[in-house]
Amino acid sequence: MALSRQDFRQSIRHRRNQLSDSFQQQAGLDLCQQFFFLPEIKSAQHIALYLSADGEVDTMPLIKKLWQSGKQVYLPVIHPFSKGHLLFLHYTPDSPMVFNKYQIAEPKLDQTQIIPAQSLDIICTPLVGFDSTGHRLGMGGGYYDRTLAPWFNTGHGPKPIGLAHDCQHVDALPIESWDVPLPKIVTPTKVWQW
Repeated sequence: MALSRQDFRQSIRHRRNQLSDSFQQQAGLDLCQQFFFLPEIKSAQHIALYLSADGEVDTMPLIKKLWQSGKQVYLPVIHPFSKGHLLFLHYTPDSPMVFNKYQIAEPKLDQTQIIPAQSLDIICTPLVGFDSTGHRLGMGGGYYDRTLAPWFNTGHGPKPIGLAHDCQHVDALPIESWDVPLPKIVTPTKVWQW
């Protein structure tokens, strides 16, 4: 019997949450190193990331290195009026933070800090799992599929890059029509490209 998307979510999240603190720490540093080898990073100035939760690969080393490199970092904020959509807010070490409905830290909503998604150079996406064709499995809210749909439909706008642990890779995921495959996924040991 084929595994459902929910089965994959549970299995991969369990695998990811079994990683030790020291492994997580090293994985975050290794991911940062892989990320800075990407050719598109040199010219990118406006990069959307996210704060890790639920065993996701640690993005803080990457965020700090981007700051040190003079890049502008943005974090997703759940849109207060448009259900299922994200806003992106400028993120600095001094940004006031709040917890969203998923208990994930995000910048406190401030209209002066919002950047239109199409003005970003790169959007780094979290994911629960990914397969050998670039399909990602998220948590099921569809936030990133909606955010990336214009890029997927036109090829224009910010380039999406998935970030994940190596253990989040599976051969094939069950796909839905609205899923947006990623052109690139970076893990601590490898860059997957399609």
